[in-house]
Amino acid sequence: MTTTTFDALAYFEKLKEAGVPEAQAKVQAAAFREFTAIQDERAKQELATKADLRETELRLQAEIEKVRADIEKVKYDLLKWQIGGWLALAAIMAKGFGWLGF
Repeated sequence: MTTTTFDALAYFEKLKEAGVPEAQAKVQAAAFREFTAIQDERAKQELATKADLRETELRLQAEIEKVRADIEKVKYDLLKWQIGGWLALAAIMAKGFGWLGF
């Protein structure tokens, strides 16, 4: 991150050299210094820290595990339906072809 440095004294001196009254130059320098401090603070708040990244990583890992568990459940349910379907088909074929004598 880059930090903006503002030399209020140099700014004040330049304003005085340009003919700005001293009181007005002081106020302008102080206001601009406050402005740059606020901008720097806002920039710092927008940055992600290592802790923020770790928290996001942990949340994503939890979501991935949840999705994996859901996929396993769906696989199991699908397998149950497939086995049931094959058993029903075998029973229909056994009845149709008279394999079991009924």
